[in-house]
Amino acid sequence: MIRFALIGYGAWGRHHAEAIVQAPRARLAAIACRTETTAVAAQRDFPDVPVHLDYRDLLVRPDIDAVDIVLPNHLHAEVGVAALEHGKDVLLEKPMARTAEECNALIAAARHTGRVLSIGHELRLSAQWGRIKAFIDAGEIGEPLYALFELFRFPYRRGANGWRYDRERVGSWILEEPVHAFDLALWYFERWGDPVSVLALGNSKGRSEGMSDNFTALVRFPAGRYAVITQTLAGFQYHQVVEVAGAKGAIRGWWSGALDRTLEPTFELKAHRRGRPEPETIPIERSGEVFELREQIARTVTAFEERRPLVTGEDARKRVVMCVESERSLREGREIALEF
Repeated sequence: MIRFALIGYGAWGRHHAEAIVQAPRARLAAIACRTETTAVAAQRDFPDVPVHLDYRDLLVRPDIDAVDIVLPNHLHAEVGVAALEHGKDVLLEKPMARTAEECNALIAAARHTGRVLSIGHELRLSAQWGRIKAFIDAGEIGEPLYALFELFRFPYRRGANGWRYDRERVGSWILEEPVHAFDLALWYFERWGDPVSVLALGNSKGRSEGMSDNFTALVRFPAGRYAVITQTLAGFQYHQVVEVAGAKGAIRGWWSGALDRTLEPTFELKAHRRGRPEPETIPIERSGEVFELREQIARTVTAFEERRPLVTGEDARKRVVMCVESERSLREGREIALEF
């Protein structure tokens, strides 16, 4: 049994709490909240679970094995390092941190303490987006040559005290959603090497630097492979497309819902496999980030029992670098060579 403490009980933190309660061999042992309001909500939702207003009070408890951190981006490094140094395994929501330096601090703390640090890139666990990776690895479309990740959605939620609209606290809006697309692109193409450069474009409706309503990145990989990552926050509802074209076939998926966390979306995955005359629809029972979170928590229990992460800090750091360098490309108006 893994005894989890949850730090952060905002809108997404509540989903994490429910996922922990539902996961086999997991127990929600404590919750830390940042405000009296969320503390009242947590105690109402989980009356048998101790609730703290200072996460440090939670970390000193001996009856906690692991900590699930669901906080604004600027707190990831501070709280993650503290949890590791108190001897807890850590599941840390994406993005890993705001900068490569903050990622380095987390990685160093995990190495020094010998605790497990796993980063929550839950889209890898999607029955839909994860299936694309399986097709690529099985050679069903030949070597991948091109990928597209497109998101058309409503504006970001403000978050507690408006943190998502504060550059210092959020880091940049590229770290919010496009980090998922960067993760999938690097994951899909990982067998063929890390990306070598990024060129980004974007604009906004009068917002400050780092908060692009519309964003596009061209990511170059070795041997002429490339990915296009594009997002608009000036749209409506939540509509996502992922396409991968290979030397011997192609695969395309789409997901559509009134909200990003809807439990009843519409979606499809179609593939034209090598050697097949026609594309086919791939059966998928369900898809969506709430389901992916539940799968992530369940698999994290097993991973922590086996003393390993689902996504390493070193891997997640590359995604943060991609976001930071994309922001620099946008700011400086030029293609940026990537160094990890």
